[in-house]
Amino acid sequence: MLGLYFDELSVGQSAETTHVVGAADIEAFAAISGDFNPVHMDDAYARTTTFGGRIAHGMLAAAYISAVLGNQLPGPGAIYLSQSLRFRRPVKIGDPVTARVTVKALDLAKSHATFETACLVGGKTAVDGEALIMVPRRGAPPKS
Repeated sequence: MLGLYFDELSVGQSAETTHVVGAADIEAFAAISGDFNPVHMDDAYARTTTFGGRIAHGMLAAAYISAVLGNQLPGPGAIYLSQSLRFRRPVKIGDPVTARVTVKALDLAKSHATFETACLVGGKTAVDGEALIMVPRRGAPPKS
């Protein structure tokens, strides 16, 4: 299974997916990452913070960006090289998070695509940044 080839990308092209964050998602992410900060895990503690309740790990939201890049645009075969992130707003349990990626620039010599990345909640940016992705070229041997 292979996603898009480099020559199939164009500046401005975008893709997105939406996921509703549940308590189980936060708990699973904590178990995998080892990050059990009480602002994510403890209702009583989280209510005493400026957030007024539990929030998702910022990196959980960022993982939704990875899912769009790896599954949709450019999709299977793409290799993540780097990602910058800014965490602007909290993501709370029950929030629908829309992860969106948009092609910003293409480097033909290296087969690299730069993407603007964002996670939106209620139309407002919760996370944004930029990703650099190596995209397969047509006719190149498949990556293993």
